[in-house]
Amino acid sequence: MKTDWDGQKARLDTPSPPLPPPADGATRDWSNHAMAEQLDGGDAVLQAARDLGADYIFSSAGSEWAPVWEALARRDAAGAAAASGSAGGDGSAVAGPRYLDLAHEMLAVAMATGYAGVTGRGQLVLLHAAAGLLQGANAIHGALLSGAPMVVCSGESTGYGDAAGADPGSQWYRNLSVVGGPQAVAAPFTKWANAAADVSVLYGMLKRAGELAAQAPAGPVYVNTPAEVLLAPWKPAAVSPAPAARANATVAVAEDVALAVRLLASARRPVLAVETAGRDPETFAALVELAELLAIPVVEPQSAVSSSFPRDNPLHAGGELAPLARDADLVVLVGCRSPWYPPSNKPGNATVLVIDEVAHRPHMAYQVLTADHYVGGAAAPTLRAITAGLSAELDARSIDAAAIEGRRAERAAAFAESEAARVAAEHRALGSAEGPIDPVAVAATLRALAGDDALVIDETITHSRVITRHLMAATPGRYSYVQGGLGQGLGVALGAKLAAGDRLVVQTVGDGTWLYNPVPQGIMASAQYGLPLLVVVFNNHKYLSMRFNLTRAYPEGTYVTTKSGYGVDLSAQPDAAAVAAAAGAAGFTVTTTPELAPTLEKAIACVRAGQTAVVNVHLSR
Repeated sequence: MKTDWDGQKARLDTPSPPLPPPADGATRDWSNHAMAEQLDGGDAVLQAARDLGADYIFSSAGSEWAPVWEALARRDAAGAAAASGSAGGDGSAVAGPRYLDLAHEMLAVAMATGYAGVTGRGQLVLLHAAAGLLQGANAIHGALLSGAPMVVCSGESTGYGDAAGADPGSQWYRNLSVVGGPQAVAAPFTKWANAAADVSVLYGMLKRAGELAAQAPAGPVYVNTPAEVLLAPWKPAAVSPAPAARANATVAVAEDVALAVRLLASARRPVLAVETAGRDPETFAALVELAELLAIPVVEPQSAVSSSFPRDNPLHAGGELAPLARDADLVVLVGCRSPWYPPSNKPGNATVLVIDEVAHRPHMAYQVLTADHYVGGAAAPTLRAITAGLSAELDARSIDAAAIEGRRAERAAAFAESEAARVAAEHRALGSAEGPIDPVAVAATLRALAGDDALVIDETITHSRVITRHLMAATPGRYSYVQGGLGQGLGVALGAKLAAGDRLVVQTVGDGTWLYNPVPQGIMASAQYGLPLLVVVFNNHKYLSMRFNLTRAYPEGTYVTTKSGYGVDLSAQPDAAAVAAAAGAAGFTVTTTPELAPTLEKAIACVRAGQTAVVNVHLSR
């Protein structure tokens, strides 16, 4: 996606001055940089972040990061001197990522996830010890599920004050250290976790970690950076470090592409399911081209993590794969982690073709694809190669063109029927003169008012299908669903806004989920860094998903007959709009349908003016 950096920079505080690149364009060697101070591990961290191409350091930091703060301060001072031409400066500036001070660990990690979701680029995240790592663990696991690259760091003590060298502080001995080190804590929810045991390996460890994070399957990696290592003197390499290795996409071999062409060319009732294509505009476009060529219906199942096929395209077949798969002779899974539920309950007898760069996700405890064939390769080039092969078959009249047109007509009729039902549902919901408000009305009004280029970060549970159905996302990344445990959405939305410039970013969130989010800290970051959001709280005053699970297990149990409230009652929740207003956002509450559109218009105006707005919508269900 194109990012409006000029608009973004105008709203953000003046960034730290950048380091001047050498005349030959190579990466500057800090050993030759004009600094009187001794470099230490903090400088190694900063240079690694810079050489990895990180734009930001997302930090909810602790006492181990004093060396990084000192390195940043020296960088800023050197940049100021260089820019003014004083103190021997040359009038140029000192390069480096911008440091964001954030007041909650989950917020810091989630913002890095949201930023990666828009840009595709990994960033550096600094947390505190094992305690801060655990506090951010929910969001790190979400980044793993989302495929968001990032390097997460926190520290420990290796000498506890008894070792020679700088004093790390007594807090490490008394309170902060854990048996096995924080890398053992991080291992289950990261791609890779290790410790930098000496300052001599710190830069190389971080550089490798960033490159690992970017390789498929992309995701978070962890490096333990002990306090003593950060405080130790650091001598950079005598030669300029190489730039970060590019994460090259794999390309499917010709034999596999030819197999996919044969299967698709001979299929009479193919169906395609996709979860993640919307993360990459090229994959989104390639998928549309393939589906259009053969008139293949495309399903975005409940497990989809982003808008991956235009909802206004007649080939879009909704969000339920099972009915179409039951009658299909070929099911094509593009980037699908979990197409069936229960996992081994594949409907029908169709051949299953998987197109995926990493079909079996190593972070999934259990995964069943029931595949008959695999085409291993990055989605965009693989889909384009398959489409090229099919186009040649069509030109040679080797594919039944009448069958394709028959499917196209069938899908057009089904889509027209589906659209008529959607429009009728919206008309009924919007026609109410009272309250509470049907969630269909909220989603439809958002679609009408937010604009076609707005990004929607969804962290609802029971209303997610309503939102995807009525938002009618038609572009890549228009809709994204937060992965993993609840409470990350505000941070993910802020990270998306950081990358999206002037585009409106909307967080849709259930009232129960909103209580999990670090709301004051997120609103604080929004104001501090000029990142206004529109937050729409889908408030049904209960944990409805928990009630669904309970009544499914005990449909005629005592809970149902006595109308018990265990586990689901949120009647005592504070008013979301009032809490937001107390934290510095604009707060609005909507209780009737006629109020909905005018209130959302006011809220969007607040966001356009630079202030986050939280709209608490009281729902009928």
